[in-house]
Amino acid sequence: MIREKKHGLDPELYIGEKIISFTLCINERKNLFTEESIFKTFETILIKESSTFDASLIVYLFMPDHCHILIRGNSEQSDMKKCIEMFKQKSGFWLARNLPDFRWQKDYYDHILRENEDLKEHIKYILYNPVRNNIVDNWLLYPYKGSTVFELKDWEKFII
Repeated sequence: MIREKKHGLDPELYIGEKIISFTLCINERKNLFTEESIFKTFETILIKESSTFDASLIVYLFMPDHCHILIRGNSEQSDMKKCIEMFKQKSGFWLARNLPDFRWQKDYYDHILRENEDLKEHIKYILYNPVRNNIVDNWLLYPYKGSTVFELKDWEKFII
């Protein structure tokens, strides 16, 4: 029997006033996020969980088969790992009840930003995902994105 590898970083590293980038994938890379109603359901859960765990969503973007979340802890008690895990659990429960052919992959990719890393470049990378994947010509046209920190349309002048 093959055992899945547990997520490697110490849970304490996810706590505090840090910025962490998460990428979550739908199992078998099935296209789920292709309708506004599904995106809005997941967005609502994500925003609620970020508030519960005292975190801000710098930017989030749902591609058809995965999502990118750039999250910042607002206090020393903020726990971004628990926030993302609760988001996955609650949205996974919604999937099981409403779209049982879809589920999250068990693990996720994450990256804790260091002080010397350029936040703007991370935001740009996330927002340009639909352009790189030939879904839209301009990231502003992609509907399945948001932020609890910024008005994303204001980023047009910063991201070229």
